[in-house]
Amino acid sequence: MKFMKYAVLFYTSVGIEPYSSDSRPKKVSLWSHLLFWANVINLSVIVFGEVLYVGVAFSDGKFIDVVTVMSYIGFVIVGMSKMFFIWWKKTDLSNMVKELEHIYPTGEAKEEVYRLDSYLRSCSRISITYALLYSVLIWTFNLFSIMQFLLYEKWLKIRVVGQTLPYLMYLPWNVQNNWTYYVLLFCQNFAGHTSASGQISTDLLLCALATQVVMHFDYLAKVVEHQELNEDWNENARFLVKTVQYHQRILRLMDVLNEIFGIPLLLNFMVSTFVICFVGFQMTVGVPTDIMIKLSLFLFSSLSQVYLICHYGQLIADASSSLSISAYKQNWHNADIRYRRALVFFIARPQRTTYLKATVFMNVTRSTMTDLLQVSYKFFALLRTMYIK
Repeated sequence: MKFMKYAVLFYTSVGIEPYSSDSRPKKVSLWSHLLFWANVINLSVIVFGEVLYVGVAFSDGKFIDVVTVMSYIGFVIVGMSKMFFIWWKKTDLSNMVKELEHIYPTGEAKEEVYRLDSYLRSCSRISITYALLYSVLIWTFNLFSIMQFLLYEKWLKIRVVGQTLPYLMYLPWNVQNNWTYYVLLFCQNFAGHTSASGQISTDLLLCALATQVVMHFDYLAKVVEHQELNEDWNENARFLVKTVQYHQRILRLMDVLNEIFGIPLLLNFMVSTFVICFVGFQMTVGVPTDIMIKLSLFLFSSLSQVYLICHYGQLIADASSSLSISAYKQNWHNADIRYRRALVFFIARPQRTTYLKATVFMNVTRSTMTDLLQVSYKFFALLRTMYIK
């Protein structure tokens, strides 16, 4: 499916086949399994080393190092959780994609009525921009230590940098001028790519699915608003039945969407709150300019990810609630009294807004972004107080 191509590309890079459908038969690949478990094992080992470093740094009183590594661990937790939940929910996701394919507009006439090109362009533009942003982020972090070594030590010769790794982790031996440095450098770069791809692919998949749900809500609202009614009860009743069935179909898709993404979204928001707090704290403790640029990119990417999810949550909420307004704009005054009475019940259902949910605890809209920033600031203020004391 055209909406899914960018998400599938990043899933393939970590060895995951996110779904199978009528247009995408199930593939069994030994290479994909090996790549997936190689990513998982390597990422787990790197995170274990970072967790050990947090313990050692905390006991040594290195507060800033603890905060730095905690932001890395939070980034990895989000990426791994998203990958595993998609892997776990593959059957549900495949069924949802099959249902979307069944109601997908086919033929130029239908595509024009649904405004398919407009939704596809919007989804593709956002997907490409977001993927590029996160790719720049992770490779800036991955290659930053190498660039420092080449720039400051080899080219400008203004300070000794040495062979440093992109991410802090506990090592019981010295990697300076040791062949293990190159192995660890590769493993950390590999782990960074895995974590970023896990986040990019799942976020792009959510955007693609949400865009299609919004497209169907908007199409249904348009059909309802422009339906020409008359006093023929049988004809009007058939239209209303088809409308209700179509609406129920979209609502079932939303139920599946929330079931698949609910827990990853909740975990994403919880961890992102701390990551934004940790990164913001690091930017206020007097770091060099080059480190400030790297942290600014990290902060901007984290905020962009949260806003992207909240933006699509708001689009779903607006599209679902607009259906009742479209029904009211019908020329129902020309219809039979029985149709008018039935229309009241139809209008009542969309007035209960359909939300993208981070489980039962949170309805995702743009206001969620405000709530998250407020919580992040409170933790940031607490960290600053602890650091000053």
